[in-house]
Amino acid sequence: MEIRRKKAFLAAALIAVALITVTCVQNPAATYTNPVLGGDYPDPSIMREGNDYYLTNSSFDYNPGLIVFHSTDLVNWEPISYALQTYLGSVWAPDISKVGDKYCIYFTVHNVGNFLVEADSPYGPWSEPVMVYRSGIDPCIAVAEDGAKWLFVSGGTRIRLSEDGKSTVGNPERVYAGWQYPEEWVTEGFCLEGPKIKKIGDWWYYLSAEGGTAGPPTSHMVVVARAKTLDGPWENSPYNPLVHTYNNTDRWWSRGHGSLIDTPDGRWYCVYHSYENGYYGLGRQTLLEPVELTEDGWFKPVEGLDIAGPIPMPLPANPVDRKAHIGEFRIGLDWKYYKTFDPSRASVENEVLTLKCVGTCPGDSAPMMFVAGEHSYEFEVEIERDPEAIAGLVLYYDDQFYTGTGINNRGTMRYRKDKGSLRSWVPDATHIWLRLRNDNHVITAAYSLDGENWVDEKWGHEISGYNHNTCYYFQSVLPGLMAAGEGEVKFSNFKYRSL
Repeated sequence: MEIRRKKAFLAAALIAVALITVTCVQNPAATYTNPVLGGDYPDPSIMREGNDYYLTNSSFDYNPGLIVFHSTDLVNWEPISYALQTYLGSVWAPDISKVGDKYCIYFTVHNVGNFLVEADSPYGPWSEPVMVYRSGIDPCIAVAEDGAKWLFVSGGTRIRLSEDGKSTVGNPERVYAGWQYPEEWVTEGFCLEGPKIKKIGDWWYYLSAEGGTAGPPTSHMVVVARAKTLDGPWENSPYNPLVHTYNNTDRWWSRGHGSLIDTPDGRWYCVYHSYENGYYGLGRQTLLEPVELTEDGWFKPVEGLDIAGPIPMPLPANPVDRKAHIGEFRIGLDWKYYKTFDPSRASVENEVLTLKCVGTCPGDSAPMMFVAGEHSYEFEVEIERDPEAIAGLVLYYDDQFYTGTGINNRGTMRYRKDKGSLRSWVPDATHIWLRLRNDNHVITAAYSLDGENWVDEKWGHEISGYNHNTCYYFQSVLPGLMAAGEGEVKFSNFKYRSL
């Protein structure tokens, strides 16, 4: 009898282990780790339509801009369109929503004003931008119960919109003064901005960014207020701030600029951006954090949550490999230019990119770049260039701060900041392979004449200082391709590797 009991117990245990194993194999992505969009994806704005989520971010001086992403699980995001082809200036803090039967993105162009693009589908095509309102930054549309449309901007200000949402009516009014954080907190300044207005149940919720978006690690935050109508008065949450960095030893710094989003079964999350401790050069990355809705209708942080650790998936995972299409040179979805965008400059056929030359060096060549979003990686490409063309690989912050390797009629070049110097004599190298490596901010390069045997260049750079706190303009360090001089350059066999 005892032997039978032991055998039965052992059999049950083996079945339990097998069930656990099967469950783990069938559901390998039961948790996620931030960021959900690694690299330069700041000022996220998100909306849900049924089981589908759409998100866009600030694009600053990169063009095409305002990439629209799609997800069904809030964690895995795939680019589906881009809403802006015209370079208007540095594009800040968009707001994506559906108003009536139109998908709308309101956004700021720094020192110019607030614009609108719209489409019948988030997959595009998107309209040409229309100037809506010149004052303030970080626009957000809210439609009241009576159908009135309001544009909320920085400083707690709102202004009435016309019926079509493309212009304003009347005068602006300040309706919200923000939440006063403790005086001893170290921030960039009060900086009341990034409004996100959402109707949930009987309440309107007003999320704002405060504290400044960069600077010290403890600068940024998300604060919440609510009111019964869009007219106010707005009452600050007793749980403020909803999101904030309290310690400079944390992994995620300057956490702020948040939007609320729900799942179909009623759970709530905050999507926001943050710098990564030690990796400011990656830019502000998009994070997802679960939040609690209290019985009396306030949103509060989840106690004991470690946002740097594994977090349960919001929904069944639908994995997306955003690097899978890099070698296809999908301009606007994966690849983008610095400032200048001329559709006639580039052509892609059979995964070969032909790029017309512009400028004389990386700084004025409007390189074509993508977001790597990793601490360490390398990329390489086969190059065929016209005799007077200069081709290269770059890690590019802006037209003053970059590094990389190139090839011209004298040989391989090393680029550092805004200067270039000859490094290796390679005669008649109109056909060459180049490689660039970023190993935790340390940059090295290599070249090959056959794609198999590589020669390491005898130089290295350290570029951790290439970030907004030292270089300004909210840019990030992006890997990319350069074609300068005269003629054309063909790029093929592009390879990207995580290290």
